[in-house]
Amino acid sequence: MNLIAAATAAPTPSGSDAQLIIAALVGIAVIVTLITWLKVHPFLALLLGAVGVGIGAGLAPGDAVTSFGTGFGSTMTSVGILIGLGAMFGKLLSDSGGADRIVDTLISRSSQKALPWVMALIGALIGLPMFFEVGLVLLIPVIVLVARRSGLPLMRIAIPALAGLSAMHALVPPHPGPLLAVSTVGADLGLTLGLGVLVAIPTVIVAGPLFSKLAAKWAPVPVPDLFLSKEEDGGEGSTRRRPTFVNALIGILLPVALMLARSIREAALPAATGTWVDLLEFLGTPMVALTVALLYAMVFYARGGGMDKAAVSKTLGSSLPDVAGILLIVGAGGGFKQVLIDTGIGTVIGDAVSESGVSVLLVAWFVAALVRVATGSATVATVTAAGIMAPLAEGMSTPEASLLVLAIGAGSVFLSHVNDAGFWLIKEYLGTTVGQNLKTWGLMECVLSVTALAGVMLASVFV
Repeated sequence: MNLIAAATAAPTPSGSDAQLIIAALVGIAVIVTLITWLKVHPFLALLLGAVGVGIGAGLAPGDAVTSFGTGFGSTMTSVGILIGLGAMFGKLLSDSGGADRIVDTLISRSSQKALPWVMALIGALIGLPMFFEVGLVLLIPVIVLVARRSGLPLMRIAIPALAGLSAMHALVPPHPGPLLAVSTVGADLGLTLGLGVLVAIPTVIVAGPLFSKLAAKWAPVPVPDLFLSKEEDGGEGSTRRRPTFVNALIGILLPVALMLARSIREAALPAATGTWVDLLEFLGTPMVALTVALLYAMVFYARGGGMDKAAVSKTLGSSLPDVAGILLIVGAGGGFKQVLIDTGIGTVIGDAVSESGVSVLLVAWFVAALVRVATGSATVATVTAAGIMAPLAEGMSTPEASLLVLAIGAGSVFLSHVNDAGFWLIKEYLGTTVGQNLKTWGLMECVLSVTALAGVMLASVFV
């Protein structure tokens, strides 16, 4: 709740509207130029761009630096720990042969034509109760290995899985974003969940398996050399036994089940108390849930894969250097986002469009999309748009209020780009350039957002 409270407190704009908008646009352009033309490391480019935007928007130099540090620290707290735990889990899944078992099972039971659809379903199921970053670190080993073993282009596998994750993140409670919007505008949770699933299904299809065909043409990148098995890297132990499919799948689904149980309890029994509630709250915390999954992997993946204690220790130690650069880049993206938030640009955008005479659903989507593009945060976009639209929801019917929540959710994921920590996380994992990531992941988010909006507008005709 601290994150929500912080995001809800609208900052005082640090300069005029024109100054804020120009500073943000120039800052983004500088970051892209530094990375693509001057080949500056993204971490340094984001740091320089963020501080420059803060100063250009009217913040004192010291405040701009403080704002960047605050965003960096909060991102490392919320995302960095998860990336570290996920890297360890993913390495164990790979080195034990668990990922091989899952991939071989999926490939043997699915045709190449069906694999993108299977990955979209897996992404959606895992993304339902989880933060996007948690689902991503769990799925990355499977995405990479399925692409490598199947021979399909990387984007034909990655984009559908990412579309499933992102759609759940935006549209379906009990995910935190939609759940927050439901509470803010006074919508019915059950109806919103049902409508969210109905809108999410065609959205995932369009933005996932269908769009992945274009993404594969626009970004024909090789499969990254991550999570190589013993057979593939030429190391010893290529004949070692592997965990069973069920054993490997339990490890992946364990944090999903823990977080889902917590979310269901919060939605169904918000006033419940007792030891079991405290236990669910604890185990369902993303960091704890992923730690439990890691401990499970250390025991059961190691046993199933014939790994001794020394092998497990070596695997865990070797997993962290690979993500050191990713951690710094993701943290810097979070710092840039915080600078944009502290300048007040989200407030300026919301005030500029809240009084327009356009359809309420379109305005809600537009406000969320603009704040998302400006700040890079789906949470901030959801909070801002829901707060602006809440007074207008008072006269709405129950179905209309639920559709308002979905319109806000659709807008909150529009166009992931350089100010979004997730943009850098995906870029580094998949080994794309900035341009390729914009044409694939960034554009996929646009397709997903617009398709979801179309579904919401269509549904509004019948309610």
